[in-house]
Amino acid sequence: MKAEAWIFAIVGIFFALITPVYWFMSEDWTGTSALAMTMLLAGMITVYLGFHAAKMDPRPEDRKDGEIADGAGELGFFPPYSWWPLWCALTLSTIVYAVALAAWWLLIIGVVLGAVALSGWIFEYYRGAHAH
Repeated sequence: MKAEAWIFAIVGIFFALITPVYWFMSEDWTGTSALAMTMLLAGMITVYLGFHAAKMDPRPEDRKDGEIADGAGELGFFPPYSWWPLWCALTLSTIVYAVALAAWWLLIIGVVLGAVALSGWIFEYYRGAHAH
């Protein structure tokens, strides 16, 4: 994680240099605040990654003698395709549309269908072709 910490440190330094330049050129509070918060966010991520990089064993990409073959193996679990996120998004859009129109009957339909879609998404690995 040292490489990622260095990347965020460079980003933080960049925004630390750009923020006062932006203020003196534009005197815009909104943009200056956004740039300052971006600098602080990059600094926070740098500290977090640097702290955990010091406590972890180095990964193959963090070692100078690391080889590509050292990183071989299983990377993790990646779920297969799923239709449930589509149905969750459609029911959420129905709920938002119902609130915008103040159509409470449509809101109730959207919440019921949303509960079904969310349950299907949560429990998709318990039944069907991808059951464990």
